Amino acid sequence: MSAPANLAQDKTRPEKIRCDACPVMCYIAEGRTGACDRYANENGRIVRCDPLTILDKRIAEGGPIKPFLKSEWDGTLFNDEEVAVTAVGAGTTYPDYKPAPFIVSRAVDGADFVTVVSEAIFSYCGVKVKIDTDRHLGAEGAIVRAEGEAVGLVITSEYGSQMLSLGGVDHLTGGSKAEGRATCKAMMDLCNKLPVELSIDGGSTVIVQAGRPPIVDGKEEFRMRVGCGSATIGMFASQWKGLVDEVVIVDDHITGVVSEHQAGKVIGWPDTGVKILGRRSTPGRYFQVAEPGLGWGGTNIEDPLTILGPWNAKKGARPGLTLLMVSTTGEQYEFYVLDDDLQPQRKPLPEALMPSVKLIEENCEPSLCTVLFMGGAGGSLRSGVTRNPVRLTRSVHDNATTITCGGADAYVWPGGGITIMVDVMDTPDNAFGYVPTPALVAPIEFTMRQEEYQSLGGHTDAARSLADVLEKGGEYGDDFRAVGKQRR
Repeated sequence: MSAPANLAQDKTRPEKIRCDACPVMCYIAEGRTGACDRYANENGRIVRCDPLTILDKRIAEGGPIKPFLKSEWDGTLFNDEEVAVTAVGAGTTYPDYKPAPFIVSRAVDGADFVTVVSEAIFSYCGVKVKIDTDRHLGAEGAIVRAEGEAVGLVITSEYGSQMLSLGGVDHLTGGSKAEGRATCKAMMDLCNKLPVELSIDGGSTVIVQAGRPPIVDGKEEFRMRVGCGSATIGMFASQWKGLVDEVVIVDDHITGVVSEHQAGKVIGWPDTGVKILGRRSTPGRYFQVAEPGLGWGGTNIEDPLTILGPWNAKKGARPGLTLLMVSTTGEQYEFYVLDDDLQPQRKPLPEALMPSVKLIEENCEPSLCTVLFMGGAGGSLRSGVTRNPVRLTRSVHDNATTITCGGADAYVWPGGGITIMVDVMDTPDNAFGYVPTPALVAPIEFTMRQEEYQSLGGHTDAARSLADVLEKGGEYGDDFRAVGKQRR
């Protein structure tokens, strides 16, 4: 028995249209978004869901985001010198034979410029993370995981900071689908200034968020160390002269001893007969006094006396000798007095020494996480700018073309290709997206003089004035939507 005609009509699925904004090429039903949540089917047309972002230089620092919607626009035009068009919300150049979504011709300080904007699809990209902490996060080369999947590795320790390298094409597409998805999500969230929990094989779990303190094994960090143990002595030796007989600065890298250190010798500090259980580097500087960890000065010790050997009476040790031991952040400190057997006994910290400990704390900068997006702009992206992509590369390296990322200044690496790096804190919020291939989507803008753009073989026939861009919008949406935001 056949179904009633009206029932059969009710079961008819709405017509889907194909989105060509990325290689996935989703079929999207009316009122729905694609897999990336960035493009939607609106009245039978593919539109960009988020507004094009325009940086308004006139908005005061910390001022509100200024909405600029065509439906509410009174027709007043911005001066070309007062705004900067970013690629956030612009759409992409895919398929790559097309010119970039917006090629804006404008006059700045009496000179004609062209800004080419596009949301670029980056398979070859990653993030570099700087974590200000004195804690041991993991061994160099250790695998970093997000959602249990390998997404990067621990790289070098810098002065008071630990560096991570996350992402890259091998994690995005060279492993399992789960690894690629976890890598892409972690990178996108980090670049969009969201918190991401990372676990390090054989090490710690750390919550990273750009511009915020790291949370290591559930404990929020507040300050990075003032310096290594040796540097701390160099800075503050004169503060302790005459108040205490010996000072030991406990540090995972270089533990300092003031009586042996050059800074102490210069101001006439006498020997004390102290012995440090570590590898002596130069006078007053010791390596490997303990294993890395979450304790004093980034070591694994909770009792600082464990790094001391027998005191030597022939070299100045005596009953009543006073000793201050302090970490490189001033968070941990203890005061001792040698007894008749030359054994250090813990005593309350004298009030006269407290200012010197507080001075160490005062000179420690706030502990923060820094996230740098890094990506290579390949030939397909460049073809949206010019018909001869290698000319764009040469123009960038000749400083004739400036690259920004969401309006933020980008560092261009020397050498071949166009490899950029940008601090995500300088970019607008939610500036980064993804495509399910998986790959990251990042805004990129190329700005050059008009004559330079012509010499590159640029798509000059696609160039438009700022007024025309504001009035007519772009390929992805007639009801043009834009927001003005303060340039950082």
